[in-house]
Amino acid sequence: MENHLLLCILLLIPAFASSDFFVTRVRNIKKRNADNDLVVDGIEISSMKIDSKITSRFAHNVITSQAVNRGNMHKEVFFDVDLPKTAFITNFSMTIDGVTYPGTIKEKEAAKKQYEKAVSRGETAGLVKASGRKTEKFTVSVNIEAASKVTFELTYEELLKRQFGRYEMFIKVKPKQLVKDFEIEVNIFEPQGITELEAEGTFITNELQNTIKKTFSEKKGHISFKPTLDQQRTCANCSQSALDGDFTVRYDVKRTTPDNLQIVNGYFVHFFAPTNLPKLSKNVIFVIDISGSMSGREIEQTREALLKILDDIKEDDFFNFILFGSEVHTWKETLIKATPENLDEARKFVRGIDTRGMTNLHGGIMRGIDMLNTAHEGNLVPKRSASIVIMLTDGQPNVGISNTQEIQEHVKKAIEGKYPLYNLGFGYGVDYNFLEKMALENKGLARRIYPDSDAALQLQGFYEEVSNPMLTDVELNYPENEISDLTRNSFKHFYDGSEIVVAGRLIDNNQNHLTVDVRGEGANDALSYTTQQDAEETAKAFQEQEYIFGEYIERLWAYLTIEQLLEKRIAATGEEKENLTAEALDLSLKYKFVTPLTSMVVTKPEDYDNKDGIADKPIEGIDIFTICVKIHFDVGYLTFFFFLFTLSTVPQVSYLYKSQPTWHTSVDGDPHFIISVPEKEDAICFNINENPGAVLNLITDPVTGITVNGELIGDKRASSDAKTQNTYFGKLGIANKNLDLKLTVTPEKITIQNGNEKTGFTWLDSATLQQEGLTLIINRKRNVVLTMGSGASFVIVLHQVWKKHPLHQDFLGLYTLESDKLSEQTHGLLGQFFHPIDFTILEIHPGSDPKKPDATMIVKNNELTVTRGWQRDYRIDPKHGVDIPCWFVHNNGAGLIDGVHTDYIVSSLF
Repeated sequence: MENHLLLCILLLIPAFASSDFFVTRVRNIKKRNADNDLVVDGIEISSMKIDSKITSRFAHNVITSQAVNRGNMHKEVFFDVDLPKTAFITNFSMTIDGVTYPGTIKEKEAAKKQYEKAVSRGETAGLVKASGRKTEKFTVSVNIEAASKVTFELTYEELLKRQFGRYEMFIKVKPKQLVKDFEIEVNIFEPQGITELEAEGTFITNELQNTIKKTFSEKKGHISFKPTLDQQRTCANCSQSALDGDFTVRYDVKRTTPDNLQIVNGYFVHFFAPTNLPKLSKNVIFVIDISGSMSGREIEQTREALLKILDDIKEDDFFNFILFGSEVHTWKETLIKATPENLDEARKFVRGIDTRGMTNLHGGIMRGIDMLNTAHEGNLVPKRSASIVIMLTDGQPNVGISNTQEIQEHVKKAIEGKYPLYNLGFGYGVDYNFLEKMALENKGLARRIYPDSDAALQLQGFYEEVSNPMLTDVELNYPENEISDLTRNSFKHFYDGSEIVVAGRLIDNNQNHLTVDVRGEGANDALSYTTQQDAEETAKAFQEQEYIFGEYIERLWAYLTIEQLLEKRIAATGEEKENLTAEALDLSLKYKFVTPLTSMVVTKPEDYDNKDGIADKPIEGIDIFTICVKIHFDVGYLTFFFFLFTLSTVPQVSYLYKSQPTWHTSVDGDPHFIISVPEKEDAICFNINENPGAVLNLITDPVTGITVNGELIGDKRASSDAKTQNTYFGKLGIANKNLDLKLTVTPEKITIQNGNEKTGFTWLDSATLQQEGLTLIINRKRNVVLTMGSGASFVIVLHQVWKKHPLHQDFLGLYTLESDKLSEQTHGLLGQFFHPIDFTILEIHPGSDPKKPDATMIVKNNELTVTRGWQRDYRIDPKHGVDIPCWFVHNNGAGLIDGVHTDYIVSSLF
């Protein structure tokens, strides 16, 4: 890594994995010369500033960072930012020795073509891509000469949402080294006035506590965090940075009236959040998946969360539980009141919930809806009450009606808009697109519950968001002849501590007043409220504001409109979806927002004298690794073959085994995945960007309890002609939680842990180990064969390189035998493709490369732009490989893999 530095600023989205190599290297350093503390791999980060300006909940954030090359040769610097899921990037530039290279926002495919063209010319190019609706990732790298400096500047905007009575902004800070001038500055202006303001950081120590400066009065608030170099250190003599964690700002505004209306330059925004209303009683149906895949920790965490929720249910509420496995079971025949006696009985029922069977999702959700409908029709619940359905599932429907489109239609017809449906998807085995579409069609939302140790808290936290309804059927009505382009103005429920935001345009830009009627149903009677606002009053309120950023209300309107168009687009089809897409794309381009429909490109001019030696680097080389999965389906039997290879130079390894057995699944070489679809006599391939140190979940089978994870390693140092280094699997972890067995394999040793007992071997050993539930065979310097319980068997192959090789190091390959013994609930980057997959190719047309046409692929109800290409299969010829034609899916396999690729990054091997 002599010529590379990874400079990371992560905002909101937490790092899913850290580099053990990096951490170890730093911890082994006892003390450095003070003059060298700021320089890592020849690069000094001289300054880093995060400047946030919040006006009426709309945040305008600028990240500026300057790096200097203190070495005696050119260095490559990476600037990497993960943004809040609600943020839109609006601008980026990099300035190299006084020359500025700005970013341009284009439609996604046009941006990608410009980027690839720049790379082929040998120029450094940066690309901003929206990696799904959950996150946006920005990455750019640049080579700078010795003694040169580069300044990165990134701007993004977001509308802060109110939850639990406060607005909250997260900044996750991770500079990874000491920074001479580090600062976070937040300025807030709220015309209604600020009632509270606080800031805290998970990494803030006693030494750092006094560095957070906070002031607020009336309409203005200010927060500053500017630690000195010594305050950034983890210890007095350490050179590593303590700045690693969340920095959180929270505040709220004064509410002398139920709402606040602001008019600026022909646009308006209306904030509605009444206080001191009596709480509505609620009627809650909990629909819980108890299929076999929920066994173990998942069902334990569900029980834990439900018990906490029962403690929060009010005595005036009504509730019931619906459980679905292969069959559907109910706790009570109808909703019952939350009396102390009934709650005690419910707790006993929850403690006894256990898993069994498959996934009759349709039967479970329809039973819950029918029960709620019957309760309303029979006046078994109060007329003035709020009803909701909360469904939790970790799998896909496979009993009863399993067609997701048919389920959506049945659910929508049964609910008829009467109450919201909230879908919680537990883990990665769910069809999240299906859950989200169904929720949005029924005035609710979907939320992924991550299968971590805090899953119970995630479930409980979601319930708390919807546990206190204050109003139902809220309508904010504006004069139709005076306004246009109105955002959503009808809401099924208003929850305590939240806020409704509506924005729009005035038809007459010279109009300076607006009247709004608000109506809703409360606990005791109907709410009817009228408010008026004059543009001059808004202007007067903002006279003292020193840092209004442009036409902020117009940008707030555009932001909210795009967000809601993209949300509608999820459940739309056909012409409606096309129209929503076109409208959202037009607004994204007009207001320069990076959304899932647009990308930003930063390229150097054609006459730039690029000396970093990447002109001949192949386009595929921009991906750190690629995944290729090959699946064969035979009648009544499933075999799975998974193989990996590199698009750049493959290390010359010594294959020490004499013959290759029939291995159905493998992970090998510099990772690449291909999916073979025999029914189509074709294949699909895709790439994933990740760094050395990342741990990937390859296989997870909750039924057999088997999990396979692999940790990536890189070359010993970066190749001088490579933009990104190759990655391989340097550590594999195979676990069976049902048997409490763990196997850890590295190119140096094999370790078996059975409960608290550990046994270790090296690759120089030849051994056979047999015990209950485990058979392990070590073939000296060749491979390890492992069988766990009645599940699949695994073969781990050792690939050795010349020990004095300047770049490459030993790595591992993983092969799976008897994959048919894994269950239908198997998931992971490999495991999800154990199941059949279908796709359709339409509209084949010339692409940017004459030899590689583009097309539209329909797969998993998604429309993807794909490119025809070739990947190499090393199964038969491990030295040279065989070219396999395939359709290449862009953007980290988005739309093909379940969720996004970062969902498969885990914190550790086990």
